[in-house]
Amino acid sequence: MRTFSYARPGDPATAVAAVADSLEACFLGGGTNLVDLMRLGAARPAALVDITHLGLDDVEETPDGGLRIGATVRNSDLAAHAVVRARYPVLARALLSGASGQLRNMATTAGNLLQRTRCVYFQQIDLPCNKRDPGSGCPARDGEHRDLAVVGHSPSCIATHPGDLAVALAALDAQVQIVGPDGPRALHVLDLYRLPGDRPQQDTVLQHGELITAVVLPPPAANARSTYRKVRDRASFAFAVLSVAAVLEVREDVVVDVRVAWGGLAAKPWRARSAEAALRGHRPGIDALQAAFETELAEAEPLPDNAFKVPLARRLAVHTLLELAGEQS
Repeated sequence: MRTFSYARPGDPATAVAAVADSLEACFLGGGTNLVDLMRLGAARPAALVDITHLGLDDVEETPDGGLRIGATVRNSDLAAHAVVRARYPVLARALLSGASGQLRNMATTAGNLLQRTRCVYFQQIDLPCNKRDPGSGCPARDGEHRDLAVVGHSPSCIATHPGDLAVALAALDAQVQIVGPDGPRALHVLDLYRLPGDRPQQDTVLQHGELITAVVLPPPAANARSTYRKVRDRASFAFAVLSVAAVLEVREDVVVDVRVAWGGLAAKPWRARSAEAALRGHRPGIDALQAAFETELAEAEPLPDNAFKVPLARRLAVHTLLELAGEQS
């Protein structure tokens, strides 16, 4: 592991300045992903700026009935929060499906959103990888790609975002609050991420020195139901082969609102926008659901070993929405 400096500032402005002053500096939250990558040699920062003492560890209700989650709230604390469990079950279930209990006790909200891909070529530093070493190639396309992207990928990279939290937040229409050298700004969580294109080394639109300070959830509709389902190779402590987060509101047997996001399909949570539009105003029957998600996935471009993800994504979304519709009937 490369030698690095360590600092523990007491306020966000000092932390932002400390990272902005050096291109080789980065923020440190729970460290559950970054420290692993440093041990592997896939990340080599010269300076770590610890953000766990900035006072960003509160969960508070907003005046409009939503929720503001501080950037350094631990995943286990957030999953157990009474308001999250009661009003945002999709979020609680996504958090509890990720990693082990020990890791959830360390991992933070912002760190979870910014974790890097688990593509084996990214983590194994003696192999080429355009995401880790731009211009070196993407051997995953002709190699191990069973768990990698089927939509939104490029010739440069087919990696997937590995998280569960971001998928749930995408379905909840969450916003990310950011502060940086040029001041504060806010983004929809989906706009935080970028597809690989010809710059796969850049996972997000964050500029160097920008710090996520909080995630804000809008208030849930009174009769909406939500859930998170995850397909993985073993029952616990495994990344998603595929996952789905869904929010459904039905009145008088008609879909008033529906939001669906997949994990494991792309380099970012993949929101099923066209399927959502097709389902609003209609009865949530199995035929309508299957047709909507078949259309949504028609432009998928799977590789030989991950083509199974396309029908699996459709079935997972259909059965999850049928389950939610059944709860509302």
